[in-house]
Amino acid sequence: MSTDTSAASQIADPKSAASNGAETKSSFAVERDSRLRILIPMVVAIAFLMEQLDSTIITTAMPDMARSLGTTPVRMNLAVTAYVVTLAVFIPLSGWFADRFGARRTFILALAVFTVASALCGVAETFTMLVATRVLQGIGGAMMTPVGRLILLRSFPRKEFVTAMTYMTLPAIMGPVIGPLLGGFLTTYTSWRWIFYVNLPFGLIGILLASRFVENVPGDTAIKFDFRGFLMFGFSVALLQFGIDNIGRSALSVPSITGILLAAAILFVGFFFYARRVASPVVDLNLFRQRSFAVGTLAGGLCRVAMNGIPFLLPLMLQVGFGLSPVASGSLTFLGSAGALLVRAFLARLLRSFGFDKVLIGSAVIGAAVLGGFVLLEPATPHWLIGAYICLFGLIRATQFMTSNTLSYADMPAAQLSQATSLGGLVQQLTVSFGVSLSAMLLGILSQHDGVLTPANFHEVFLIIAVLPLLAVPGFMRLRPDDGAQVSGYQRG
Repeated sequence: MSTDTSAASQIADPKSAASNGAETKSSFAVERDSRLRILIPMVVAIAFLMEQLDSTIITTAMPDMARSLGTTPVRMNLAVTAYVVTLAVFIPLSGWFADRFGARRTFILALAVFTVASALCGVAETFTMLVATRVLQGIGGAMMTPVGRLILLRSFPRKEFVTAMTYMTLPAIMGPVIGPLLGGFLTTYTSWRWIFYVNLPFGLIGILLASRFVENVPGDTAIKFDFRGFLMFGFSVALLQFGIDNIGRSALSVPSITGILLAAAILFVGFFFYARRVASPVVDLNLFRQRSFAVGTLAGGLCRVAMNGIPFLLPLMLQVGFGLSPVASGSLTFLGSAGALLVRAFLARLLRSFGFDKVLIGSAVIGAAVLGGFVLLEPATPHWLIGAYICLFGLIRATQFMTSNTLSYADMPAAQLSQATSLGGLVQQLTVSFGVSLSAMLLGILSQHDGVLTPANFHEVFLIIAVLPLLAVPGFMRLRPDDGAQVSGYQRG
């Protein structure tokens, strides 16, 4: 997909930039104004955290919401599915919007749509209205995250990508952990409607800050939208997301889920051949030919599937298997965020010393061991020890996620950044669904004999998903030591 030259020039070759110090000074927003090192990541982090929170925040509020809206807690699952499926369908559209109308304008519009939709969710009087407004929320969220990532990458020079990606990844890691805890607190002490109203001040602040501090890069009016490709790819992703979301649940039969996934595969294959014949497809699958992007997105995705299942498994094990209260469970799982925060202190130094390949391989192997180590936790295990272990897992998870996320865009040419952030964001969204659905499916299979979940069932699931990070190691071994070196600063001795 073509992109305006001013946008493309914002990710410059460090060697050529070094030959012209004045040009380097004016190439990146954070170098022209030091305040933007904090303000731009803050704006993007607000958007990321809102989008991530709203994927999980309503889970603990479902019983109250169902009573208020005159429906059942089981049907309330549609409010979650509608949001997640809409995210998956419209994320590929974000790259075209950013290129066509400019990243700042698209980002502000996405924030506005998300904020207004949040207010409408809060005033919903019927279940149908809630689902419709959740779809609108999903459209705003689908635009916010990839375009926010694009703004962040265009604002920082490559040598500071690790810092930029840390700001972007932390909300994605913390959101699934904070969401249920915050949702339970707001529902218990105020009303379920406040789980949506809480977005309003953050959305307004984000719009004001983005209008004032995000650089306005003009769009390219010559770019045409691939409507046919969007329909093919969008329906493929929607069916895939819907099928994955229903694995392990009783809402649909196995043949129905199989048919849905088969239809998704057929549409995707059709899009694959179609995309090879058009100049600017809505999703450029040729991006996977770029080694750093392919390894960071696909091999890193395998690790994400395994580690994204933990925010689903842990609360269940602690409450159902160990008999803890929701508040105690939420307080322990929240400690995973503390581990994520610790990563910022050493990740840049780690990459500079060892490079992307060694850090990714090491975090995958250690991550597999930590996942398997959850089998050592028992109902009698002291809470402080459970909390410390969850904190350790959060640290390893954040190291893997931040490193693979940064690698994905480390060597990506500037003209392809908008497409890459869209495709990368879509894959990351799907890994969340895969992780939860795989964990739910395994739990269902292992407990189908008597229908009772025991700590042993959870331990077996942890052991099975611990294999996935090891399957990613061969992919990480494809990396060369100098891949992403502009970003990591790694130099072979």
